[in-house]
Amino acid sequence: MSIYSKQPRIYLAGPDVFLPDAKAFAETKKALCAKYGFEGVFPLDAEIKEAASLAPGELAAKIASNNEELMRSCDLLIANCTPFRSVSMDAGTAYEVGFMRALGRPVLGYSNIATPFGERSRNYREAGSVVPDDGDFSETEIEDFGLSENLMIDCAISASGARLITALVAPGEELTDLGAFEECLELAAEIVALRS
Repeated sequence: MSIYSKQPRIYLAGPDVFLPDAKAFAETKKALCAKYGFEGVFPLDAEIKEAASLAPGELAAKIASNNEELMRSCDLLIANCTPFRSVSMDAGTAYEVGFMRALGRPVLGYSNIATPFGERSRNYREAGSVVPDDGDFSETEIEDFGLSENLMIDCAISASGARLITALVAPGEELTDLGAFEECLELAAEIVALRS
């Protein structure tokens, strides 16, 4: 008997939520999920009707709990690990990778920046800190295992039976190109078939 008794649900993690057309972009990703037999679940799916009446801290807590509830309802996660506002992936997405990994669910990921994490870190340091509150300085060690992202992310994805898929995309399309995302969907279908 399959451990997936229904259409498998995939939580679509990533900085996509910050795009100006986030909901329309989510629908494009969901359509691709459906093409591979999945139901795509986007963090913004859990609308908060009372958002306008909540204080910022209350709203933040509500968003966090809603997203955790959505993740619990999903069978897998695909994370957009494309570096966002730093040399690393979006911090919230990294949390979501860890959350799903702790639940024992398969985690897949992609990045539309192909430069390895260690090289990106060295390039950033050599260019000089562009953020005044950055704690990096020349004596701190740079993690370099030849991986695409911090080892905890890359290894979480590998332990799920996947690999962090990277792609070279046109400048300006780093957050929106979906070629590597579709490769993740193909791999997700293989993972589900093996576990069914």
